[in-house]
Amino acid sequence: MSWNDYYRRRDILDTVLRHARRDPEAPLSVSEIPGAADEFGTEENLLLALHYRWHQALSGRLRAEVGGPEDSADLPGGRDTDHVEAVSRAWRTTLSEHATLRAVLDAHLDGHPALRRAHEAELRMMAVTAGLAEPGEPADEVTQIGNTLVGLMRTRASEPGSAPRNPFGQLLRKLAPTG
Repeated sequence: MSWNDYYRRRDILDTVLRHARRDPEAPLSVSEIPGAADEFGTEENLLLALHYRWHQALSGRLRAEVGGPEDSADLPGGRDTDHVEAVSRAWRTTLSEHATLRAVLDAHLDGHPALRRAHEAELRMMAVTAGLAEPGEPADEVTQIGNTLVGLMRTRASEPGSAPRNPFGQLLRKLAPTG
């Protein structure tokens, strides 16, 4: 892909998101956005490109908040950093900066299998990064843990005037069977 291709695709995605601000749940019509059909072909390909944009923003925030094993001692708090809270901060910050993008993706998850798979991979990444699951665990279980984590973060983000808090205890209560 040339730089011209990159900029053309970027501009199309920006246009899609500008249009989506009015109604993020509306179907995306590649025929209504100049150049979208030529560059992306289908609505699903366009959604996958939008998901890639979200993934880049989120994974960059995760890297900044959590870091990798090679640099965890250099993070504020060192090795004692609460990864659940760090993942929550990264997700909330990304959501606040890209609310329309996330709303468009959420609205189209059920109608596009490839987008659903990309979203589930993201949920697993967040569960593992938060330290709530291990990479070798069954994918459906790790996906559910990630989904629960995001649900808790969404609930917390929607509470007006609420200060961020550690959702780990809430997550454990949701995951633990009640008698």
